[in-house]
Amino acid sequence: MSDSRPTATQSPPVDPAGPATAGDHALPPTPTGGRISWWHGEGGDGARRNLALIGVLVALVVIGAATRSDLYSNPDWVWANILSILKLASVVGVVTVGMTFVIIGGGIDLSVGAIVALAGVWCTTVATQSYGAGGMIFTAIVVGVAVGLVNGTLIAYGRLVPFIATLAMLVAARGLAAEISGKQTQISNNGTINGIASNNLFGIPLLVYILAAVVAAGWVLLNRTTFGRRTVAVGGNPEAARLAGINVKRHTLMLYGLSGLCCGIAAIMLTAQATSAQAAMANLYELDAIAAVIIGGTLLSGGRGTIIGSLLGVIIFATITNLFAINGLTTEAQNMVKGGIIVAAVLVQQVQFRSLTQFFRRNNRLTTT
Repeated sequence: MSDSRPTATQSPPVDPAGPATAGDHALPPTPTGGRISWWHGEGGDGARRNLALIGVLVALVVIGAATRSDLYSNPDWVWANILSILKLASVVGVVTVGMTFVIIGGGIDLSVGAIVALAGVWCTTVATQSYGAGGMIFTAIVVGVAVGLVNGTLIAYGRLVPFIATLAMLVAARGLAAEISGKQTQISNNGTINGIASNNLFGIPLLVYILAAVVAAGWVLLNRTTFGRRTVAVGGNPEAARLAGINVKRHTLMLYGLSGLCCGIAAIMLTAQATSAQAAMANLYELDAIAAVIIGGTLLSGGRGTIIGSLLGVIIFATITNLFAINGLTTEAQNMVKGGIIVAAVLVQQVQFRSLTQFFRRNNRLTTT
């Protein structure tokens, strides 16, 4: 015999801090409260970090205007200087995009500068240049991707620590570049390749357009594709990613291949700037790229990072270098100031505007009570 008594349905507990439902007597959340909740939560974490980096850039511009008011008072010089900074940041910026993916995925690549040098030397040999600009670009990209895949194979399937594997590749790639070039500078005689650095489109250098295209492609790949979501998952927790059905080894291989692709593109850009290539080119690019990625908010342990933050980190480095140049500072002073600004940028990033967030949160409580 069935029980005819009505069954009481227990409603789920209501979070006092959550939004009010139709049966609640609390006031509905205001639009301001929604915005503050987003700002304080994980959704606004990247925005807070990027805003801090923009604040650093503004501070650098103020310092430049204060120290060289004679230059900053000329609008034409200011615009030309902005283009110069972007052009200076273009090559390292492309390398940094690939480095961002690798570090978000839980790895690191110390060989990016050596890969750029090897790809640049290989694409400027007499045999390669005989195939024209297409042959040079194809060679640089293939060399970059191939070396990146070797790194990925050693790390994913050979189970080498990324630091050791890429450090070994740094030495090997530099040595191979020196062997191919005979320790000589190889001149690029191709006008199309050289024109990449000297030609402008609508008054903006082509190198800046290439940087913008690579950054846009990297942003879409990280934020709007399954590949990007898997990268975050692999970097955050490789074992959980494996249990979720992600082929962690294959994905790691693809990440280093992507980094090599960016190095191949950067090799063409750097060769165009110098109209030549040599085994010593792109020296210490790996350190600049890693520092820019970390300043941009990417965790060294992996699992979190943004392309825009990395781009801002690169631009900060380029702006610092430009500021040193216009003020005629010595190399020693440049290094000390640069290190101090890097530390300051990281500290500002860690604060993440906590005081401002707490103020908005208190204001939101007063509004909803």
